[in-house]
Amino acid sequence: MQNLATIPSGFVRVRNGRITEVAAGSPTKSLDDEKVIDARGCVLLPGFVDCHTHACWAGDRLDEWEMKLAGRSYLDILAAGGGIMSTVRAVRAASTQDLAEDLMQRLLEMAAYGTTTAEVKTGYGLETETELRMFEAIAHAARHSPLRVAATFLGAHAIDPLRSECVQMMIKETLPAVAEKYPGITVDAYCETGAWSVADCGRYFRQAKQHGCGIRVHTDQFNSLGMIPAALELGAISVDHLEAATDADLNLVAQSKTIAVGLPATAFCLGTPCIQARKFIDAGGALALATNANPGSAPVRAMPIVLSFAVREMKMTPAEAITSVTWNAACVLGMTDQCGSIAVGKSADMVLWPFKDERALGYELSGALPEIVMACGRVITPHSLAVG
Repeated sequence: MQNLATIPSGFVRVRNGRITEVAAGSPTKSLDDEKVIDARGCVLLPGFVDCHTHACWAGDRLDEWEMKLAGRSYLDILAAGGGIMSTVRAVRAASTQDLAEDLMQRLLEMAAYGTTTAEVKTGYGLETETELRMFEAIAHAARHSPLRVAATFLGAHAIDPLRSECVQMMIKETLPAVAEKYPGITVDAYCETGAWSVADCGRYFRQAKQHGCGIRVHTDQFNSLGMIPAALELGAISVDHLEAATDADLNLVAQSKTIAVGLPATAFCLGTPCIQARKFIDAGGALALATNANPGSAPVRAMPIVLSFAVREMKMTPAEAITSVTWNAACVLGMTDQCGSIAVGKSADMVLWPFKDERALGYELSGALPEIVMACGRVITPHSLAVG
């Protein structure tokens, strides 16, 4: 995670949206139809890969935010029917078109801050029809967005208090319907007090694996319930959150092929500790970072703020932080052949930053926008994607 393979002065050649050459020095020749972008005085980095978001939602949670400011905890609000269930009600009432349009706007906001690939979860439907509508909204946004978008099925997001058999329905009805329509889709769950139990997550994941799906899990955000060893035994791609993970469990993850995903903006917004990143990395673990963009615990679109939290609150070096939101995040999504690094043969997903040292990303709390964002081989001008 420390080795960025920096080229102090060099060039990148792009043809038909793919990187065809990366080298030090100046290009030996220029083709007649090539456009040259002079990047002197700037840093060119891979586009950010935001590997954990809930960016498809409806409504807002401003009232609950004020409740948190007054001292109510996240789990208290969830138990009272708020939190995730508040957004579930709004999503069920929204049209698929409205969900897609809101998601497209959020993706443009992410792009303005240097994100070129974003994972987007379902999970605000908690019933077959609405979960499938969320997939339709994500697919529509993916077709019309300049970003690369990866969908994840998060049917096991919360327990619907109005449906006594919601766990059984999700495992026996919704999961098979999703897996049939989207073969090989990655399946996620939220294992926490008041949400899905370790036992129910295990049933859900075993069924998902029978359908050929990869698995990820939100776990140990507030409580350590034993999901980490279970997830590793099931071959989870990633374990996400881990703010409350024990040292022993962190060591288990560090010694496995499973990637940990830290969500420092959520810890900041909720006033909870971050994952013990320094211990985890020093133990040999692979760590990715993401925004966790959602309307409740992480109203965040900008990956640079995640980098700032990483170096200040998580004691990561700037190089580790950059690796965590590019290469390691691409590993979580299984997309290292497309994004996560600047290499010949890959899609041209690159960001030109108006500073001379990449460490400025972690140093500045609110720096300048990128000069150029290139996503999926297409140049985007961030200033034209004005937020709001």
